[in-house]
Amino acid sequence: MQLLSAIGDPLYAINAAGQLEPRLAVALPQLSADGLKAQVQLRQGVRFHDGTPFNAAAMVFSLERFLAIGKLSYLLGDRVSAARAVGPYTIELTLKRPFSPLAELLSAVNLTPLSPSAYKNHRDRFLNDRFVGTGPYRLSFFTGQQQRLEPFAGYWGAKPANGGIDLVSLSNSTALYGALQSGEVDVLLSTSLEIDQQAALQRQAAAGSLQVGSGPALEIGYLTMLTDQPPLNDPRLRQAVAYSLDRNTISRRVTLGLRPPLRELVPPSLKGSDPQAWPSYNPAKARQLYRQAGYCQGKRLALPLTFRSNIPADRMFALTWQAQLQQDLGDCVELEVTGMEATTAYRQLGEGSFPLILLEWMGDFPDADNYLVPLLGCEEAQGERCLKGASAASGSFWAKPGLQQDLERSASVAGPARAALLRSIQRQTAAANPYLPVWLVAPRAWAQPSISQPRFDGSGRLLLQELTRKQTPQGSTKP
Repeated sequence: MQLLSAIGDPLYAINAAGQLEPRLAVALPQLSADGLKAQVQLRQGVRFHDGTPFNAAAMVFSLERFLAIGKLSYLLGDRVSAARAVGPYTIELTLKRPFSPLAELLSAVNLTPLSPSAYKNHRDRFLNDRFVGTGPYRLSFFTGQQQRLEPFAGYWGAKPANGGIDLVSLSNSTALYGALQSGEVDVLLSTSLEIDQQAALQRQAAAGSLQVGSGPALEIGYLTMLTDQPPLNDPRLRQAVAYSLDRNTISRRVTLGLRPPLRELVPPSLKGSDPQAWPSYNPAKARQLYRQAGYCQGKRLALPLTFRSNIPADRMFALTWQAQLQQDLGDCVELEVTGMEATTAYRQLGEGSFPLILLEWMGDFPDADNYLVPLLGCEEAQGERCLKGASAASGSFWAKPGLQQDLERSASVAGPARAALLRSIQRQTAAANPYLPVWLVAPRAWAQPSISQPRFDGSGRLLLQELTRKQTPQGSTKP
């Protein structure tokens, strides 16, 4: 996504102040009276990196390609049924149902338009080693480990402040940390560093030997509970587990406070946030519920927790929570921790393989809809069991009669009414505990002292085009 944000432009973007602003569009979508048609006026004078003009036909080509490929159906296809050009620089979208955060959806970097000339033979399949967009940089070299970005001379907006960027992917936390410390890289952007390494970089930044910048906290860490199989099909046990989670201690011990505790599924900066939706740590209430379910009286609940073994913070979370439960509720519950590589875990998630698993999610666009629907959406349910839909794919298999209708209604209203409905959806979910929010993650970037301070936009993307080397008072570039 960081690469896409440098070589492409969406129709709209969230700026560093958190405000929505037009990019390749020139104004907000104009909706029909029934909310099912939306017209978007496009910017003129824009060209793709191969010289192809950007216009309504190019935008429709890109949207139809996204719909055809299918992997973006949860983002676009579930909401938009058709796109057509109604003028040289005007497109019309036909919506399946009213969707009030449409402009926010169209800010998703995944929906960046592509050159119809470059992609004419890839209308319905990916082209992984090439990207021809309209962004401030063009892609001049690509491998899985390294990409070269060069300023696009024909860019319609503000030109990059630097002469180009080399993006390099390194294999592990130690390599990332070492590359910055040795000066091999100028800027390090990663949320997967070991926490003690992040803390060390923060101390160096405080001492003035590094530059540091952080973006909006839009990534959530959460636990998924399998609600349709024992033991966590018992709502008393899910509630007990919710009361058993000491987020404050975990945040302090596992992340040194870099990931603050979270008690909701929607990041606090977004409308519809409800910071106290989930209960706080209360071992007395947890014990009472465990006892009601038949535990704590010479019988302990064996609770299997899976964590992603290639994510350092996940392992530390699992071990810290295990120790905390042993200390505070050891006669009632025993946490059995198992690590699994992330790719394997996600592949098995929709199979109901994990009674309890620690995961993370960052919405493709900054709106509550893109946090609630991917976890709670359910197309087919039987009572409180989701048979088909996002809830099943996310591993909880939880449903509640009427909740899907609330989700759909929340997308059709706006303002205070929508915010209240979103909070209600979170409260309903918290009462059943198919998910437990754990912590909030903000992107951070560290730079050498000779580099300008890293800044992020409102979607959490590093603004590569603003990075520059500082100049000495005499005007020469620092080494």
